[in-house]
Amino acid sequence: MLLAILLNVGLAKLGAGVGAGLAAIGAGIGIGGIGGKAVEGIARQPEAAGDIRANMIVAAALVEGVAFFAIVISLLIVVL
Repeated sequence: MLLAILLNVGLAKLGAGVGAGLAAIGAGIGIGGIGGKAVEGIARQPEAAGDIRANMIVAAALVEGVAFFAIVISLLIVVL
């Protein structure tokens, strides 16, 4: 029964769903790591908090942008 469901959905669509999930998980891990290291850096050098925070926001935005791109591509594969 599971094999019939997989064949009806198609392996490409199944792979696209897995890819979207992995992109979301990867982005969460990446942004969590960026935030953790930024807090650690601010704790070590409180006077550099503004620079560290600005760099953290830019890096998190780049990671999130890549994740959105991967999810959009995966959803396009599902729809098309």
